[in-house]
Amino acid sequence: MDDIGAAAGISGPALYHHFDSKEGLLGEMLTGISARLLASGEEIVATAVRKDRLGALVTMHAEFAVDRRALITVQFRDLVHTSDAHRRKIQDLQRAYVDLWAAALLQRRPSMGPRVARSVVHAAFGLINSTPFSGRLRRDAMVELLERMAHGALTSIIESPVSER
Repeated sequence: MDDIGAAAGISGPALYHHFDSKEGLLGEMLTGISARLLASGEEIVATAVRKDRLGALVTMHAEFAVDRRALITVQFRDLVHTSDAHRRKIQDLQRAYVDLWAAALLQRRPSMGPRVARSVVHAAFGLINSTPFSGRLRRDAMVELLERMAHGALTSIIESPVSER
Protein backbone atom coordinates (compact mmCIF):
# COMPACT_ATOMS: atom_id res chain seq x y z
CA MET A 1 0.00 0.00 0.00
CA ASP A 2 2.94 2.31 0.69
CA ASP A 3 4.24 1.81 -2.86
CA ILE A 4 0.82 2.49 -4.37
CA GLY A 5 0.39 5.59 -2.22
CA ALA A 6 3.85 6.82 -3.16
CA ALA A 7 3.02 6.39 -6.85
CA ALA A 8 -0.12 8.49 -6.28
CA GLY A 9 1.80 11.11 -4.33
CA ILE A 10 0.29 10.28 -0.94
CA SER A 11 1.11 7.96 1.94
CA GLY A 12 -0.04 4.35 1.89
CA PRO A 13 -2.41 4.80 4.84
CA ALA A 14 -3.98 7.84 3.13
CA LEU A 15 -5.33 5.48 0.46
CA TYR A 16 -7.82 4.23 3.02
CA HIS A 17 -9.51 7.65 2.87
CA HIS A 18 -10.49 6.69 -0.69
CA PHE A 19 -10.85 2.90 -0.43
CA ASP A 20 -12.27 0.73 2.34
CA SER A 21 -9.69 -2.02 1.90
CA LYS A 22 -7.04 -3.53 -0.33
CA GLU A 23 -9.81 -5.55 -1.96
CA GLY A 24 -11.72 -2.34 -2.68
CA LEU A 25 -8.64 -0.81 -4.30
CA LEU A 26 -8.10 -3.98 -6.34
CA GLY A 27 -11.76 -3.99 -7.42
CA GLU A 28 -11.59 -0.38 -8.57
CA MET A 29 -8.32 -1.00 -10.41
CA LEU A 30 -9.69 -4.04 -12.27
CA THR A 31 -12.94 -2.24 -13.03
CA GLY A 32 -10.91 0.65 -14.45
CA ILE A 33 -8.89 -1.68 -16.69
CA SER A 34 -12.01 -3.33 -18.06
CA ALA A 35 -13.77 0.02 -18.55
CA ARG A 36 -10.74 1.42 -20.39
CA LEU A 37 -10.56 -1.56 -22.76
CA LEU A 38 -14.30 -1.32 -23.45
CA ALA A 39 -14.11 2.44 -24.10
CA SER A 40 -11.18 1.96 -26.47
CA GLY A 41 -13.06 -0.80 -28.26
CA GLU A 42 -16.20 1.32 -28.55
CA GLU A 43 -14.16 4.16 -30.03
CA ILE A 44 -12.69 1.81 -32.63
CA VAL A 45 -16.12 0.46 -33.55
CA ALA A 46 -17.46 4.01 -33.86
CA THR A 47 -14.62 5.31 -36.01
CA ALA A 48 -13.01 2.46 -37.97
CA VAL A 49 -14.16 1.38 -41.39
CA ARG A 50 -16.31 -1.72 -40.98
CA LYS A 51 -13.85 -4.12 -42.65
CA ASP A 52 -10.97 -2.74 -40.54
CA ARG A 53 -12.64 -2.94 -37.11
CA LEU A 54 -11.41 -6.40 -36.17
CA GLY A 55 -7.83 -5.55 -37.14
CA ALA A 56 -7.96 -2.30 -35.18
CA LEU A 57 -9.29 -4.16 -32.13
CA VAL A 58 -6.45 -6.69 -32.40
CA THR A 59 -3.85 -3.92 -32.62
CA MET A 60 -5.29 -2.02 -29.67
CA HIS A 61 -5.46 -5.12 -27.48
CA ALA A 62 -1.98 -6.33 -28.46
CA GLU A 63 -0.51 -2.93 -27.56
CA PHE A 64 -2.38 -2.96 -24.26
CA ALA A 65 -1.17 -6.48 -23.46
CA VAL A 66 2.46 -5.66 -24.20
CA ASP A 67 2.42 -2.30 -22.46
CA ARG A 68 0.44 -3.49 -19.42
CA ARG A 69 1.75 -6.99 -18.74
CA ALA A 70 1.48 -6.53 -14.99
CA LEU A 71 -2.20 -5.58 -15.22
CA ILE A 72 -2.97 -8.74 -17.16
CA THR A 73 -1.17 -10.78 -14.51
CA VAL A 74 -3.14 -9.08 -11.72
CA GLN A 75 -6.38 -9.69 -13.63
CA PHE A 76 -5.64 -13.42 -14.01
CA ARG A 77 -4.42 -13.88 -10.46
CA ASP A 78 -6.53 -11.55 -8.35
CA LEU A 79 -10.01 -11.16 -9.84
CA VAL A 80 -11.19 -13.79 -7.34
CA HIS A 81 -10.10 -11.50 -4.49
CA THR A 82 -12.53 -8.72 -5.38
CA SER A 83 -15.96 -8.29 -3.84
CA ASP A 84 -18.95 -9.92 -5.52
CA ALA A 85 -20.19 -6.49 -6.61
CA HIS A 86 -16.86 -5.56 -8.21
CA ARG A 87 -16.56 -8.98 -9.83
CA ARG A 88 -20.04 -8.68 -11.38
CA LYS A 89 -19.25 -5.20 -12.71
CA ILE A 90 -15.89 -6.32 -14.11
CA GLN A 91 -17.49 -9.35 -15.75
CA ASP A 92 -20.25 -7.18 -17.25
CA LEU A 93 -17.63 -4.84 -18.73
CA GLN A 94 -15.62 -7.79 -20.04
CA ARG A 95 -18.74 -9.36 -21.56
CA ALA A 96 -19.50 -6.11 -23.38
CA TYR A 97 -15.90 -5.99 -24.64
CA VAL A 98 -16.14 -9.56 -25.94
CA ASP A 99 -19.45 -8.64 -27.59
CA LEU A 100 -17.73 -5.78 -29.49
CA TRP A 101 -15.14 -8.18 -30.84
CA ALA A 102 -17.74 -10.85 -31.65
CA ALA A 103 -19.83 -8.30 -33.56
CA ALA A 104 -16.78 -7.25 -35.58
CA LEU A 105 -16.03 -10.91 -36.30
CA LEU A 106 -19.63 -11.62 -37.29
CA GLN A 107 -19.52 -8.68 -39.71
CA ARG A 108 -16.73 -10.52 -41.50
CA ARG A 109 -18.44 -13.95 -41.32
CA PRO A 110 -22.13 -13.72 -40.35
CA SER A 111 -22.72 -17.46 -40.79
CA MET A 112 -20.39 -18.17 -37.87
CA GLY A 113 -23.05 -17.52 -35.25
CA PRO A 114 -22.66 -15.65 -31.96
CA ARG A 115 -21.65 -18.64 -29.78
CA VAL A 116 -18.79 -19.56 -32.07
CA ALA A 117 -17.79 -15.92 -32.46
CA ARG A 118 -17.56 -15.47 -28.69
CA SER A 119 -15.46 -18.64 -28.39
CA VAL A 120 -13.14 -17.43 -31.15
CA VAL A 121 -12.75 -14.07 -29.42
CA HIS A 122 -11.86 -15.72 -26.11
CA ALA A 123 -9.26 -17.86 -27.90
CA ALA A 124 -7.75 -14.74 -29.50
CA PHE A 125 -7.61 -13.09 -26.08
CA GLY A 126 -5.82 -16.16 -24.74
CA LEU A 127 -3.19 -15.80 -27.44
CA ILE A 128 -2.74 -12.05 -26.94
CA ASN A 129 -2.96 -12.12 -23.14
CA SER A 130 -0.24 -14.77 -22.89
CA THR A 131 2.36 -11.97 -23.08
CA PRO A 132 3.18 -11.92 -19.36
CA PHE A 133 4.28 -15.53 -19.72
CA SER A 134 6.11 -15.24 -23.04
CA GLY A 135 9.71 -14.53 -23.91
CA ARG A 136 10.77 -10.93 -23.95
CA LEU A 137 11.08 -9.34 -27.34
CA ARG A 138 11.42 -5.64 -27.99
CA ARG A 139 8.05 -3.94 -27.52
CA ASP A 140 7.40 -3.31 -31.22
CA ALA A 141 8.51 -6.81 -32.20
CA MET A 142 6.18 -8.35 -29.59
CA VAL A 143 3.21 -6.22 -30.68
CA GLU A 144 3.85 -7.18 -34.31
CA LEU A 145 4.14 -10.87 -33.41
CA LEU A 146 0.88 -10.83 -31.45
CA GLU A 147 -0.92 -8.91 -34.21
CA ARG A 148 0.26 -11.32 -36.91
CA MET A 149 -0.63 -14.39 -34.87
CA ALA A 150 -4.06 -13.09 -33.83
CA HIS A 151 -4.83 -11.85 -37.37
CA GLY A 152 -3.75 -15.23 -38.74
CA ALA A 153 -5.92 -17.14 -36.31
CA LEU A 154 -8.94 -14.90 -36.89
CA THR A 155 -8.49 -14.91 -40.66
CA SER A 156 -8.34 -18.71 -40.74
CA ILE A 157 -11.64 -18.86 -38.85
CA ILE A 158 -13.25 -16.25 -41.09
CA GLU A 159 -12.19 -18.11 -44.23
CA SER A 160 -13.11 -21.66 -43.19
CA PRO A 161 -16.27 -23.20 -41.75
CA VAL A 162 -16.47 -23.72 -37.99
CA SER A 163 -18.73 -26.25 -36.35
CA GLU A 164 -20.88 -25.17 -33.42
CA ARG A 165 -21.04 -28.64 -31.87
